[in-house]
Amino acid sequence: MASSRHPIPAEPCRCIVEVQRSRFITTIEQAESPEAALQFISRVKQEYPDANHNCWAYLIGSPGSTDRIGLSDDGEPHGVAGKPMLTTLQHAGIGDIAVVVSRYFGGIKLGKGGMVKAYTLAVQTALEQLSVTDKIDWAELSLCFAYPLLSPIEKLLPEFEAEIIERNFTEQILLRLKLPAENITEIRTRLIDLSAGQIKLKQKY
Repeated sequence: MASSRHPIPAEPCRCIVEVQRSRFITTIEQAESPEAALQFISRVKQEYPDANHNCWAYLIGSPGSTDRIGLSDDGEPHGVAGKPMLTTLQHAGIGDIAVVVSRYFGGIKLGKGGMVKAYTLAVQTALEQLSVTDKIDWAELSLCFAYPLLSPIEKLLPEFEAEIIERNFTEQILLRLKLPAENITEIRTRLIDLSAGQIKLKQKY
């Protein structure tokens, strides 16, 4: 199974940059759906209702994804905010991410090129401070086997990042494991080899 793990924001992040007396407040948060991204954007707009603009972009899915994206210039000239913000996200190597840049105008006009640079800088600066974690698709695997196999099976589990979440000791041992879905195929093969085909396996996603 191909790996589906990728970096996502570990926690919300906020930073401020100033360009020609305009303040750009960047807020980043993890979003697993367009609906979650829009709820986050709405919260930030409520937090900064007096900002001249609350421009935003989001990317749902794996890094660089283009199928579930959104952006808004929120009143800035077309293409100077949302698009460079989204482009910055798409090149960041992070998935499931939403960003809002709240701009307070400082009295000096930046021009279109200057605004593209400013919004790009605002997002890049926040991304540099953002802590990330791995998004992992988890699966469950139930095992049923004879007692002598317990020790060799337990030694095998860390190799596949598998955790025991339930144990049952009856005539045989029943274990329920949680592990990354990408590791399922290989661990099944190893367990069958280890037990000479005597182990019973049941998979649940």
